Amino acid sequence: MNTVLQLVLNGILLGIGLAMDAFSVSVANGLKDPSMRKQRMCVIAGVFAFFQILMPMIGWVCVRTILDTFTVARQFVPWIALALLGYIGGKMIWEGLHPKEEQDQAVSNGNLVVQGIATSIDALSVGLTMAELSWIHAFSESMIIGVMTFGICMGGLLLGKKVGAHFSEKSSILGGTILILIGLEIVISHLLGS
Repeated sequence: MNTVLQLVLNGILLGIGLAMDAFSVSVANGLKDPSMRKQRMCVIAGVFAFFQILMPMIGWVCVRTILDTFTVARQFVPWIALALLGYIGGKMIWEGLHPKEEQDQAVSNGNLVVQGIATSIDALSVGLTMAELSWIHAFSESMIIGVMTFGICMGGLLLGKKVGAHFSEKSSILGGTILILIGLEIVISHLLGS
């Protein structure tokens, strides 16, 4: 029972910590599309949750199989996240500064997948910390992380929609700036070793 409680608590804490980037991107997505429907919000939160489940499991598999290769590649993870978020953020800023008359405000599925990967790529490292766990325990912890991410992202989308409804003309610029800042924060944290 103690192990299960520790697993759940660990998953909740990891979920909260790992979901902060996805929360910020969700706020940006809500800013971009203040009229977003609940079904689309669930899809967006679901994509972030999916990648937050997948990445720790990939990390767990890597640590169990190809640890040396993964350790070398891990130094590039923050730079990949910055490139992905910088691209999407830059595109949002461009669209905000050069609006089209019939510009689609919705987050495209392609951008959503890139956002999901970029915000969860640091969760690969969590797989390293789960190396001693069995497959079922690692998967259970990843699922808890995913559930926490889903809830936190829904909150971010709601917040972004609320703010975006009041500042719709500049919300794309703000959302893009947030994405770029998240990418920079990931790289700076990596460089500072935190």
